[in-house]
Amino acid sequence: MSRRVRSALVVGCATLATSLTACGSDSAPAANQDSRPAPVTVFAAASLTTVFPRIAELEPELDVRFSFDGSATLVDQLAAGAPADLLATADETTMDRATAGGLVLDDPMIFATNELTLIVPKDNPGKITGVNQSLDGKKLVVCAPEVPCGRATQRLAKKLGVTLTPVSEESKVTDVRGKVESGEADAGIVYTTDAAVVSDRVRAFSIPGAENVLNNYPAAAVAASDNQPTARQFLLLLASPGAQRILQDAGFGAP
Repeated sequence: MSRRVRSALVVGCATLATSLTACGSDSAPAANQDSRPAPVTVFAAASLTTVFPRIAELEPELDVRFSFDGSATLVDQLAAGAPADLLATADETTMDRATAGGLVLDDPMIFATNELTLIVPKDNPGKITGVNQSLDGKKLVVCAPEVPCGRATQRLAKKLGVTLTPVSEESKVTDVRGKVESGEADAGIVYTTDAAVVSDRVRAFSIPGAENVLNNYPAAAVAASDNQPTARQFLLLLASPGAQRILQDAGFGAP
């Protein structure tokens, strides 16, 4: 078992529980029963835009403020001194960069997984049928290789033995989704959770082997935060049964 997977199991249900006690409930209790906890600012990957606010609602005592962007961009912002209390990225490689730079504390906790799928506009004008020859000559959009969804796309293409020729590489997965939604692109490779959010506007094709190319989603308290106790409280909330149900209902996999 890897060190990070251990942290997902141990930090979620032991280390944090020593100060907050709550892995068995749907939400984490308030750290201070006598006063409202200080606001907590969460930097989170763009693919978490829909689910994180819903998770925050599980604990009304927490005042959570979100900043969603590409994972690599968020780490760059932290390195430049942007204030935040918790970082949640869409893969371990990006979190490793934050850890190596001393931007976060402790071993990050893995709280979810995600896999890739192919999406096309609902009317599928390009007559695309999957990651195959039907993409030849079509406008394919993917994530840039330096961001989590882009790295996963490269790993998947290599596993499938295919060469992708995108017309655009985006800095976050929501931008890929947006170009397909608008019809600017004939197809895009995004997370299954992104496809689910706009299922009324796009058509998704599962990619054989995608289930073997998963991205782990880690979260960790920011080292420069003055509000680490509340950051850890939200971290524990991510491991709670209620939060895990929300994540899995949205299409995320269990850690």
